[in-house]
Amino acid sequence: MSKNDKELSVQNQSALIDAANAAMDKAYAPYSNFHVGAAILAADGTIHSGCNVENAAYPVGNCAEASAISAMVLAGQSKILAIAVAGEGDELCTPCGGCRQRIREFAEPETPILICHPEGLRHKTTLAELLPLSFGPDNLSSTSPI
Repeated sequence: MSKNDKELSVQNQSALIDAANAAMDKAYAPYSNFHVGAAILAADGTIHSGCNVENAAYPVGNCAEASAISAMVLAGQSKILAIAVAGEGDELCTPCGGCRQRIREFAEPETPILICHPEGLRHKTTLAELLPLSFGPDNLSSTSPI
C-alpha cells in the first residue's frame, strides 16, 4: 500500500467521486455531448473540480482534468494526492494521454486515479499504471550541460 493509498480514506474517496460527478453535470459539451468531470484531492486536503469545456474549434477545448488542475493551482496548491475522473458510457473514462502527462507534473507515480460514473467507482488504478516510465519534473532536476 502506497503512502497515497493510506491518505485516501473512504471519506475522501467518496467526496472525490461526488465532486467529479457534480463537475461532469456542469460540462459544456454541445458538440460531442460527452460530459466529463474531474476532482483532485490536494495536499492540504482541499478538493478542486473541473469539467470539460468544448469549443467549435475542437483543439482549443479543455479537458476536465486540465480544468481541475488549473483550479488547484489557482488555489495555491501544487501536489495531487488523488484524482477522480467521471464520465458516462459503457467504456471506462480514463484521462487522455495529454492529461496523464499534466497529472504527472503534480503527482507521484503511485497517485490513485479513480475512474467513476454517476453510479460510483468503476475502477481504481495509479498514475504509474496509466503512464508507465513517465517523464516528470524529477527528470529535469539534474540539468547538467553535456
